[in-house]
Amino acid sequence: MVSADSARTAVGIIGNITSLILFLSPVLTFVQIKKKGSVEQFSPAPYLATLLNCMLWVVYGLPMVHPHSMLVITINGFGVGIELIFVFLFIFYSDGNKRLKVLVVLLVEFAFVALITALVLTLLHTVATRSLVVGCIAVFFGTLMYAAPLSVMKLVITTKSVEYMPFYLSLASLANGICWTIYALIRFDLFITIPNSLGTLFGLVQLILYVTFYKSTQRQIEAKKDKGEIGLGDHVVVVQEDGQLSSY
Repeated sequence: MVSADSARTAVGIIGNITSLILFLSPVLTFVQIKKKGSVEQFSPAPYLATLLNCMLWVVYGLPMVHPHSMLVITINGFGVGIELIFVFLFIFYSDGNKRLKVLVVLLVEFAFVALITALVLTLLHTVATRSLVVGCIAVFFGTLMYAAPLSVMKLVITTKSVEYMPFYLSLASLANGICWTIYALIRFDLFITIPNSLGTLFGLVQLILYVTFYKSTQRQIEAKKDKGEIGLGDHVVVVQEDGQLSSY
């Protein structure tokens, strides 16, 4: 019989894989941003929120904060590097005002995480209290990470178009949330359970929006093509002949 620790490790490895897919899912979006030379209406919020979330979970997984959390450190360490690349690309392809806002938020995030780390390691002297404090902060900002697409979801509902909500990002978010929720429930960890269960919910809602609005999105894309106004969304959502929804 498989032990709880073995099962948790296996699910954690799967969670690392789904998280890596989640982190890399915007690659195609940034390829198209590079081709267009502009971020257009894409929002930097998901990337900035994910970067802050990853940095906080790296702090949470440190041996002097929450021992035996190597799987948490490894994937979030990769996440920090990947999201930094995306944020720098977003800054590079943004106009002056948006570029400045993103840069300011980025610097504030670095300063905030550095301050939290310094205060926790110097003022708190047990792993239990350090885990509690950093865990609560990580839960709060982890929830913000999963809630970041809400602004995009509002745009989808308003425009009746999923053009600016990348499909693979939504799908990877759902899969990632499910894996890490299971991981947290096997050896119950409230701090990991809360944000990832919310991530599962938000990911599911995004996919429901895709099912609801992909036909109207296709009509809008065709109208743009007829007018010669081809946007980034033409490479994000495509309805195949068999009726399946794909992203390119």
